[in-house]
Amino acid sequence: MSCGPASGRIDRSNVFRFQQQQVIMKVEDFLKHECNRRQFLENSARNAAGLAVGVASLGSAASASPSERVRIGVIGLGAQGRELAQELAAQPDVDVAAVADADSRLLGPTVDELARETNGPIRAERDFRRLLDDSSLDAVAIATPDHWHATMAVMACRAGKDVYVEAPLSLHLNEGRQLADVAAETDRIVQTGLQQRSGAHFRSAIELVQGGGIGRVRIAKAWVVHRRKPLPAADDSTAPRGVDYNLWLGPAAARSFDSNHFHRNWMWYWDHGGGELGLWGVHLLDVARWGLGVDWPRHVSATGGKLYFNDDRETPDTLNVQFDFDDATIQWEHRSWSRRGIEGRSAAVAFYGDDGTLIVDRGGWKVYERRESLTASSSELLGPHLRNFVDCIRSRRTPAADVETGLIAAGLCQLGNAAYRQGQPVDFDVDSMAARDDAANTLLTGTQRTPWGDALA
Repeated sequence: MSCGPASGRIDRSNVFRFQQQQVIMKVEDFLKHECNRRQFLENSARNAAGLAVGVASLGSAASASPSERVRIGVIGLGAQGRELAQELAAQPDVDVAAVADADSRLLGPTVDELARETNGPIRAERDFRRLLDDSSLDAVAIATPDHWHATMAVMACRAGKDVYVEAPLSLHLNEGRQLADVAAETDRIVQTGLQQRSGAHFRSAIELVQGGGIGRVRIAKAWVVHRRKPLPAADDSTAPRGVDYNLWLGPAAARSFDSNHFHRNWMWYWDHGGGELGLWGVHLLDVARWGLGVDWPRHVSATGGKLYFNDDRETPDTLNVQFDFDDATIQWEHRSWSRRGIEGRSAAVAFYGDDGTLIVDRGGWKVYERRESLTASSSELLGPHLRNFVDCIRSRRTPAADVETGLIAAGLCQLGNAAYRQGQPVDFDVDSMAARDDAANTLLTGTQRTPWGDALA
């Protein structure tokens, strides 16, 4: 390999095409083939687009015969569920054979959309348990509100299904731990919807950080800054025709129907979601801890509140969280009422090293404070992530965002919210998977309504 002078920015006309075994090569092995550390940094940036092509092609499958096809059911047909269904249907060896949602009004339109992508009939059910009872389905994809994720995934594992579950893995820490245990007991593949784990440009950014490309990194910061609309209070009313609201609530506390505790707004209430931390933080904090190579924090502190909106939401519109590990720190910030982001990005992760700063988001990454210009453009995320899931169903290998990865990503959000809600820091003991004070553990532990709590027994 030539060791000539650096060209600076990525030369797209001269992208290096890694073969599969080179794409998945560890950074240290890659360094053996480079002339020196500086050349590695230059080539990392130059070849980022090549990585995108290589990683995406790892799971590509030729058209499969019917006997080789994977049959999947999709549960939860909001915007994310419909996107999952369409992406799965676009895979050459997958049949989206069934869909389910407690709101039967969503069934017909979703089936009509999928009919253009899928051969054969598509079963539509209001009760997801009909899909779990269907022995012809190999797997289910769960895109329900967060309060359903762990309970439904446990039920699916025990029904013999592999599971793709949207992030966060669980609403409460104890539920996530139980799901991880059940997945191991039943030998089920569980892929969490942390799609950055399958994005080529996220992978190349992490390789550069972990390979020493910006020196030693002690601090990472993740954030989301955008302007949301106020959420006026909604009166109790009757659920719309075709909606089984009791089923929609599932393991969450019983309540009368109101439109805020339903489609689009459920994530702003503690019974159903984790606010911006559960929505955005789970993805970005996972990238931060991935780059730093850390798992569970020992100390978590938080400050914030509803500083802007005087409305019906329960979760904070402003929050700062600090996660302290043994030799590193991760910081989180969100503002739901502002348009000016951090480091020029609205939602991103920054790694601060003593030889530079790398900032990565879904649009690409760039290194600052260096003479060389090191950058990479965006790569596809969801398609490769679902491809990885399907390939792991076949191979029984560990997926890119396995259940333990999802457990920690969700756990960071749960610890951050617990520190905020109780108004004092949380000290966490990883051996017992519990906080060191009862008040925090109460917030970290969910109680499921009968009969759904039986699924986690």
